[in-house]
This record gives sequence, structure tokens and C-alpha cells, in this order.
Amino acid sequence: MAVTKRKLLEKMLSLMARAVLRKHRPFIVGITGSVGKSSTKEAIALVLSGSYNVRKSEGNYNNEIGIPLTIIGAKSGGGSLVGWVGVCFRWLWVMVFPSRYPEMLVLEMGIDRPGDMERLMRFVPLQIAVVTNIGASHLEFFGSIANIAKEKSRIVCGLPEGGFAVLNADDKRVLKMREKTDAKTITYGFDGDAQMRADNLLFHRDAKRVEGFSFKLNYDGKSIPVRLPKIVAKYHIGAVLAAAAVGVALKMNLVEIAGALEAFEPLPGRLRLLPGRNAMILLDDTYNASPASTEAALSVVQELIAPRKVVILGDMLELGVDTEETHRKLADRVVASGAHVAILAGQHMRALYDELLARGFSRKYVLWLPDSLSARQIILDTVRPEDLILIKGSQGMRMEKITEILLAEPKDRAVLLCRQTPQWQQKPFIPPTEWSAI
Repeated sequence: MAVTKRKLLEKMLSLMARAVLRKHRPFIVGITGSVGKSSTKEAIALVLSGSYNVRKSEGNYNNEIGIPLTIIGAKSGGGSLVGWVGVCFRWLWVMVFPSRYPEMLVLEMGIDRPGDMERLMRFVPLQIAVVTNIGASHLEFFGSIANIAKEKSRIVCGLPEGGFAVLNADDKRVLKMREKTDAKTITYGFDGDAQMRADNLLFHRDAKRVEGFSFKLNYDGKSIPVRLPKIVAKYHIGAVLAAAAVGVALKMNLVEIAGALEAFEPLPGRLRLLPGRNAMILLDDTYNASPASTEAALSVVQELIAPRKVVILGDMLELGVDTEETHRKLADRVVASGAHVAILAGQHMRALYDELLARGFSRKYVLWLPDSLSARQIILDTVRPEDLILIKGSQGMRMEKITEILLAEPKDRAVLLCRQTPQWQQKPFIPPTEWSAI
């Protein structure tokens, strides 16, 4: 019954969204990918806001329910009938009364299962589609990365001939998508053949302070210097390049684009540099975790200088039959990061724990706990002043609760951390169902 109600809700919302789009005809930019969708959405909205009235997806509004709500301009009714009645009244207001509807919609388009993108494309007519990368997220439901790529490629297949596909040139599966569309394409990345390219990349930091990245932005024979003082992860530069590509597709000035991007910073929980207690430096990457994003976060730890490095990792979920081996393979990255201490939480992380011990790590410096909640006191007893600490795990692991206890000012958690709404705060930690199969 619950599934039937959800399907009816999705159908109703898609019809309402379609009516709004027919009436107001906004220009729509859609973003998909296994990693980096939200950061790319934020960077694109930042660039476009200088010239247009922009609305972007908020929070996790990236599916068959969230995207129509963004189009309507409403919040979810949750489990409240009154809340959903309010959504209907909001829709009527947008349809009936004169209002200044946004000129641009920047929509994050996530997929969890086969058929998701096809359903979204039925009611969202994109003019620009951005694909960040293809990875193993939700592999449990797709069976292979090739199937994930096929589903995500539908976002470019539906573009009109006058539209643009903005594709990551550093990902071969994404680059191959240009063969599936008649739209114009702009490629971006670090690859020498990328049309929107970053080079002369410099990371500015010392033992006391991190000052972010600078690089040269190259497009169509022009080279513009860009400074990103709030970015510590190289992969966030991909979001910046994608945003620049969207800007030039809309004929914006490259210098203005570069100037707007200087204010770009990651969303809460997306590898954000935060001040910790006792002069600790926190790398908060607790929004979610996949093999690709976890490896990328460990690479950032490798780049940074600190008296001592601590990595706190929670399970990566929804990886299917290769879960144990995928966790075990992280050992290479943990070793390369220069981590002095590894604290691992979750049933799947037991594989990484065993592998690190087999490689000679001391039991004193490699700790395993069954979940993030039981890890908190152990962590407080283990960390030291001035430690550099990475905290990362899948959403279901609730790793933000670990970051919270390490913040220099825990009272600031509402603006610094992910999952801080009253609804999330009321949710208890629930052991992932896939643990029952172990």
C-alpha cells in the first residue's frame, strides 16, 4: 500500500510540475553523475545568479518527488496531509496568480534504480545537461557500472538539437555520451583535449593554514586566472569547470564567470574544512560515501601537512556483491594518505580493518567499532590537539554525529554540518539492512 501511495504521489507531482513548466517555460539545466552532483549544482547556480533569476534544487530534492517540488517551489509535505494540501495550494498560486517565476532552474537529477532517469526526463525538458562522472554508487541495484552509465546517459539523449551537453572529459564513459546526442557539446576537465580546461594547478597551504587552490582557466584560446580559497579537494574543481562551461554555453563573459566562482565553497558534508576542538583541523565529508569519493578524500589527506593524521571511515553502502573486497582495497589509499591512526566503523569496514592489520598496522592505531555511535567515545579518547581528521561514510552511517563532537564550536553544527533539520535530528541510527546478510 505504501508503494502504491508513493507512486500516486509521484504521478500527481509530475503532472503538476509539467503544468508549471508549460506555463512559465524556464530554461532548465540538469545535472547527474555518481559523485559531485550537488557541488556542481551549487557552482552552476552561483555563476548564473549574476545574470539570471535562478532557482536550484535544495537538500536532497533530486528524485521523482524532490524535482517536482523544486519546480513548484514547495517543501515536502512529509507524512502530513496538511503539508501536502499546502503543496497543492502553492501549485495553484503559481498557476493562477501573476508571479515572477525563475528564469533558470538548476536541477540535480539523481538515480537509484534502472528507469529512474527515463521517468524524470518525461516531465523535465532540459536545455543543458551536465554529467559529472560514472562510478559504483547504487551498484547493488544496477549490477554493473556499464548499466549505471547507460541509465545516466539518458539525460543527454533527451536534449534538443539546440541544447548543450556538458561532459567530463576526464571520464571515458561520460565522454562517450557525446555520441548519443545531436546537441552541442562542451567538454571540461584536466585532460589536454577538454574544451574548458584547468592547468597550472597550485594548492596553497602550510602546517598552520590552508588557502585553497589557484589555476588557469582555459577556453577557446583564452586563459583566465582563478582563485578558490575555500576549496581543498581537487575534485571540486570539476564542479567549477562544469559551471564555467554552462556559463559560456549561455554566452556569459569568462572573466565574470571566474570572478563569481571565487566565492564557491562546498556544501555541508562535502569535504569541508572545519575548525575542530584543541586546534584540530576537520575534513568533514559525511554527506555520503562511494569508493571513488572515499579514495578522493584520502588523496586530500595525503596532500595536507599535519603533525598527525587521523582517518575516521564509516561503511560505504549499496555496493552489492563486491562490498567486502571494495572496502579491503581502500587499504592502499589509507597507507598512501600517511594516516597515523585509522578508526573504522561498520560491519563492512571490518574487511579494511583486517587488511590494515595484515599490512603491519598496530592494533593501537587501527580501531574497529560496530557503528558510528559506539565510536564516539573511543574517538574522543584517541584524537589529540592539532590532529588533521577526515570523517567520512555513507549517509546511513550518520558520521556527521562524529564531526559534531569534534567541532570547535558544537553550537554551530546547524550551519556547518549536513542532516541538521529537526526531522533528521529525530531519526535514530538504524543498522543498514544489508548488514543482516553478513
